[in-house]
Amino acid sequence: MSKKATKSIAEWRGIYPAICIPFNEDGTVCEKELYPYLDWLLKYNEKGIRGLVTNGHTGEISGLENDERAHVTKLVADHVKKSGKNVKIISGVSAEGTADAIKQAQAAEAAGADGILLMPPHLWLRFGMKQEGAIQFVKDVAAAINIGIFIHLYPSNTKAFYPIETLLEMAKIPNVVAIKMGTRNQPLYERDVTILREKAPDTTLVTCHDENLLSTMVQGLDGALIGFSGCVPELITDLWKAMQEEDLKAAKKVNVNLQAASMGIYGTGEPTGEAHARMKEFLVQRKVFSCALMRKPLMPLDAEEKERVAKALKLSGVGTVDLV
Repeated sequence: MSKKATKSIAEWRGIYPAICIPFNEDGTVCEKELYPYLDWLLKYNEKGIRGLVTNGHTGEISGLENDERAHVTKLVADHVKKSGKNVKIISGVSAEGTADAIKQAQAAEAAGADGILLMPPHLWLRFGMKQEGAIQFVKDVAAAINIGIFIHLYPSNTKAFYPIETLLEMAKIPNVVAIKMGTRNQPLYERDVTILREKAPDTTLVTCHDENLLSTMVQGLDGALIGFSGCVPELITDLWKAMQEEDLKAAKKVNVNLQAASMGIYGTGEPTGEAHARMKEFLVQRKVFSCALMRKPLMPLDAEEKERVAKALKLSGVGTVDLV
């Protein structure tokens, strides 16, 4: 058995786009457009993109079967390996039970992933959970794989939120290498980041707040794991560079364009299925994808929503990529 992934902020820090998946008209994965999309994102490796996330919410994990999730991860992992770029592959794992979560995690490892993004079982969103049960869930999945685990922290206003005491216990698990900080409560977010820095100093902390990226990066985070970075990688890597250099003036300048794009996709709220549809439409209008098809039950955007995306694209200052 290979050695367990180890905690190292230097190894796991950076920008992680949660990629969209282009589909053919019949709903199958469009490999013809997937690979140029990946190559476009990989061009920003030297500017801060250190990983690609498959099967995130942006990647329509809820619409993909388990075998499709593993297939997508293998397609991406194999392509990145051929590129020679030093880029991690993280695959989302979403399951209602521990046994299924383990199967998905092992399939991701076999497909070539360097880590998983472990989401809480969604029944916890309605019914809540015992904190010891949440900790045991992560321990059981971690024991079954050798790759790293990113803890997917859900918003503080949900019953699936992990309080700081739970996060600190999860951070003790050897191959829990990072926490995706999705608190979406700024005072609590800042407090918990401070505590984690003090008591879990080797754990990588990444923001996932697409809708207020600058204000959450200011806390000195180690990166960002967001679908939005798969739409405007040039803006997000510029923001990341400015934050690394502690150049707030430059960061605020980039953020004007970034916020314009964000508002068109998310408004002032957190990501939703409709936001993911607008994100894919953004890629269509940038000529990265030729089709904005989503898996049902997500519905196509209407003309008004498409116009909203077009306006956001114009205000963001980024142009077409012309891949299709």
